[in-house]
Amino acid sequence: MNKYLERIYNGIIKENPTFVIMLGMCPTLATTTSAINGFGMGLATTAVLVFSNLLISALRKIIPDKVRIPAYIVVIASLVTIVQLLMQAYVQGLYNTLGIYIPLIVVNCIIMGRAEAYAAKHSPLLSMFDGIGMGLGFTLALTVIGFCRELIGSGSVFGYEIIPADFHISIFVMAPGAFFVLAALTALQNRFKAPSATNVSKEEREARKRAGEKLGCDGNCQNCMLHAEEIAAQAAKKAEEVKR
Repeated sequence: MNKYLERIYNGIIKENPTFVIMLGMCPTLATTTSAINGFGMGLATTAVLVFSNLLISALRKIIPDKVRIPAYIVVIASLVTIVQLLMQAYVQGLYNTLGIYIPLIVVNCIIMGRAEAYAAKHSPLLSMFDGIGMGLGFTLALTVIGFCRELIGSGSVFGYEIIPADFHISIFVMAPGAFFVLAALTALQNRFKAPSATNVSKEEREARKRAGEKLGCDGNCQNCMLHAEEIAAQAAKKAEEVKR
């Protein structure tokens, strides 16, 4: 497969940020009360992902290693501001609905994660396609979750009512509904052996670790916390060396 198309395929299927890597859960659960809200948030995040990956990759040899995270945040925050102003000007209804979650794209771990894990190590064009793939995967996930919640909770799809009000289950457009739908979709992934953060076999997990691939949640919280503590200790040690 062409390496550029592979980045798009990986982002949508193999490394889907929501269903496989389980990143960006805050906007995923909060903005998917309808399909159009999920679609809008996904497209806004995609725009920021594509251009942040492109710019960070282009500047990767110029940005000093010690200030790379603040530099990434400045780039991402500038792009989010542009997207926010464009949405306010041209899609005000969606802008008002999404509200605070638009500026919060700045701290979306998908964007920072791709900047650090991919864009900082690859060419601008390849990084741009990685952003397209991840963005489309995120958009697809949000739209599917929003579709399910809107259909069951409001009896409508993209604003068109198709189920009478007597059959609406309103909890699905409330906060708990997001967890119910995400859990049900993850269960279906596992049932049909689709790519998922929770259905990777032990052999495949070990092979991916040897290859240096990042994995999603494996349910082993203790090891995850130990790994986080190890990273924190290394960071503290490096900070002490810098001070000296």
